[in-house]
Amino acid sequence: MGLGKMKTFVDIISVKPVKDSEGFTEKGDVILASVRAYKEDRHGSEKWANRAAFSQASALFRFRKIPNLEVTTDLVLVCSDGRYNIISVEDVKGRGMYIEVLAERVKSSKA
Repeated sequence: MGLGKMKTFVDIISVKPVKDSEGFTEKGDVILASVRAYKEDRHGSEKWANRAAFSQASALFRFRKIPNLEVTTDLVLVCSDGRYNIISVEDVKGRGMYIEVLAERVKSSKA
């Protein structure tokens, strides 16, 4: 995976409760890392057909492993296309160099 294919800038975000000045709790985003990633949207290729177990996944992201940061399904990815919930995380070829994430795009509740 070369840098030439990693054209998408992605923020890895943790959603945590944050108290405002009046003491009310609301969801807040904490950016854990900003990275360049390879992004592939879902389409009708054979690779995506083999991922039938992850039928709700709408995008695949690959990026370099970040030291001291464990990417889990509790985190969220945000890029210029929108916000994505992480469905699965896998170490590419078990080498500890790249992370592959299958994610589902979050639909906006605004009309």
